[in-house]
Amino acid sequence: MSLSSLYLAWVEDLPPRLNGVTRTRGIALTMPDGVTLKTDHYAPDTAGSHPTILMRLPYGRRGFAPIAEAYAERGFHVVIQACRGTEKSGGEFDPFTNERSDGLATLEWIKAQPWFDGRIGLTGPSYLGYAQWAISDALPAVAAMATKVTTTNFRPVVFPSGAFHLNLWLSWVQVIEGLRDRPLATAARMFSGDIERRTDRAAAILPLVEADKEAVGHKVPFWRYWFEHAIGNDAFWAALDHSHRLSETTPPVHFISGWYDFMLDPLLADYQLLIELGHQPYLTVGTWFHVAEELQRDNLRETLLWMRAKLLGDETGLRRRPVRIHISGLEEWHEFDRYPPGPPNPVTWHIGPGSTLTARPGAGSDSYHYDPADPTPNLGGAIFAFTGAGAVDNAPLEARDDVLVYTGAVLTSPITIIGQCRIALHARASLRHSDFFVRLNDVDPDGRSVNICDGLVRVTPETPTEPDGSWRLAFPLHATAHSFRAGHRLRLMIASGAHPRYARNLGTDEPVGTATQMVANDVEVFHEGTGVIVPGYSL
Repeated sequence: MSLSSLYLAWVEDLPPRLNGVTRTRGIALTMPDGVTLKTDHYAPDTAGSHPTILMRLPYGRRGFAPIAEAYAERGFHVVIQACRGTEKSGGEFDPFTNERSDGLATLEWIKAQPWFDGRIGLTGPSYLGYAQWAISDALPAVAAMATKVTTTNFRPVVFPSGAFHLNLWLSWVQVIEGLRDRPLATAARMFSGDIERRTDRAAAILPLVEADKEAVGHKVPFWRYWFEHAIGNDAFWAALDHSHRLSETTPPVHFISGWYDFMLDPLLADYQLLIELGHQPYLTVGTWFHVAEELQRDNLRETLLWMRAKLLGDETGLRRRPVRIHISGLEEWHEFDRYPPGPPNPVTWHIGPGSTLTARPGAGSDSYHYDPADPTPNLGGAIFAFTGAGAVDNAPLEARDDVLVYTGAVLTSPITIIGQCRIALHARASLRHSDFFVRLNDVDPDGRSVNICDGLVRVTPETPTEPDGSWRLAFPLHATAHSFRAGHRLRLMIASGAHPRYARNLGTDEPVGTATQMVANDVEVFHEGTGVIVPGYSL
């Protein structure tokens, strides 16, 4: 037992430790092409049959060692492997490309070990979850998965609505490169906010293909390869998409995510597909962002209970109802049989004169000037960040001249929304290349405006227009569960950017990686035809 695993057991209130652990570190697993991947094995030190848990990751094995030990102390063999080209594993790291082949080879190695008893669980967040989906159709009959803040298909994550998820990739490349060469210094940068500061500086570079040098000090091969091959290339993404592996034989899955996670909606799509295939997956969603400490803590206990239930047949501690979600505003956890919990009672709020949000559609319009040389910044929300993610006060953003804000009357009774709000947007602009970023906020009695959910849409010359050249757009905001309490107000915010979360729209048709020209945009938003549809529930 280590101090780290002891601390995890105490913080997580884990079931009692059952056994000691023997560790074999630095096993060199040889892949079919001769590349060796560094692998650790944690084994219960008691005789008998024990199921196995596998985690494949690009972040270094050391940081996951306490988690592996905690699982092993409770009766599981645990295998941790550094993905190709990361930590001390051989080869070059090419995101997503080798996880299928390397994962299958590792699975075959596990099956050949004398301690493997035919039962296996896959677990881990983010990239680890993608590595799970890559081999999900090749698992033995007794298997289980715990996928967290991840998805089978990363294309909508990298290019949401056709934009480029700049903040994610500039920050992530710093983590990948830093943990390989300077793990302790990189960990310190995560806590100090230096990752975010360097991302901001790198995001200002044009052309964007050169931003890797500002972010990490040198050229990054996969960063540059993606700009050349991944944008608009269906074949590139088809090879990396594992959504077709979801089937009637997919093992039991527990999905875990957060309302402020940037991969929440694709994860919910995976969940819904399994429901349609006849499965009953578990779903846990808290008011968390991607790297929230509470999410990381919760996923350990939930995973342990899930693996004990599905691999050991011990359902002690496993909740009865499969869906558990946290509703902000109420600050309560609620459990349901499905998600969403039945049909909602939708209510439409329209924008109106005087920056109002009303029950009736109005007439008129409002305008703003968007300048990519001074882009509308992002503030909080569903971003990949160690500091500044999640729910924050939006006052600095709402005070900008390039942001429109519409506020409803004080509520006399609460409105609880679960699921995705939908936006109808009637607008036109001086440029045919435009972005629209829309956010729904909760304004408390003291006037503090906190972001609840948001969404982005990108228009191009191919986007259909009205005879007057305007667009009538409809798109969802990211999923949420929130209660606007009596005495609070709803607020809708409309802008044309959220930089560096999304690469700014430069107003031209130049390729995103090599573009350098910037053109300002004059935007008009019409009251008629613009509003938000909220999925209301009575709890």
